[in-house]
Amino acid sequence: MEKVTAGKDQLGDFAPKFAELNDEVLFGQVWARADKLSARDRCIVTVTALMAGGILDSSLKFHLINAKKHGVTKEEIAEILTHAAFYAGWPKAWAAFNMAKEVWQ
Repeated sequence: MEKVTAGKDQLGDFAPKFAELNDEVLFGQVWARADKLSARDRCIVTVTALMAGGILDSSLKFHLINAKKHGVTKEEIAEILTHAAFYAGWPKAWAAFNMAKEVWQ
């Protein structure tokens, strides 16, 4: 996974510690643990967690794009979101589907 600098880019001046934790710990250390869980699987877990939590903004879109980059297919994301809809909520799934549809066009 390429180095993520979103924290620094978007919040570096306003919240430098949060930006550092985002870029260096979350994306630098946690996502780098490929020997424990592949980036592809982390993408699936993250998309599902964001949808379940109702985080249906640019964060979800970023992680949908990331999932696609890591090989998650349109058919797989459709199945993942369909399955998660029954546990996380139908309206959240609708929102996630609309975003996923844009990403996989």
